[in-house]
Amino acid sequence: MSHRIFAMPVSEVYPHYVTKVEKKGHTVAELDQVIEWLTGFDKAALDGHLEAGTTFEDFFDEASLNPNAELITGVICGVRVEEIEDPLMQKIRYMDKLVDEVARGKRMESILRH
Repeated sequence: MSHRIFAMPVSEVYPHYVTKVEKKGHTVAELDQVIEWLTGFDKAALDGHLEAGTTFEDFFDEASLNPNAELITGVICGVRVEEIEDPLMQKIRYMDKLVDEVARGKRMESILRH
């Protein structure tokens, strides 16, 4: 089953992530730090994907998912991220969960799940 978000460019959602964290008094640098932790994309690589209009599917195909990503747990959009069966949807929800944690002011050491 293919979800509409899979074909959506990350660049369409990223500004919403920025708004969410900034509205709560946090920075784009913090947002980019958690995205880098999850995907392995540094600022230059992330900017390249945003400029290229990379879809979520291609974005996560090219990502080097952090081995500790499976430690991300909790509820996002009413669903427990650890119970999502579709691997791509789970990765997208991992990123959503990390953005939520930044916005809520959770300590970076906790968010990055070392």
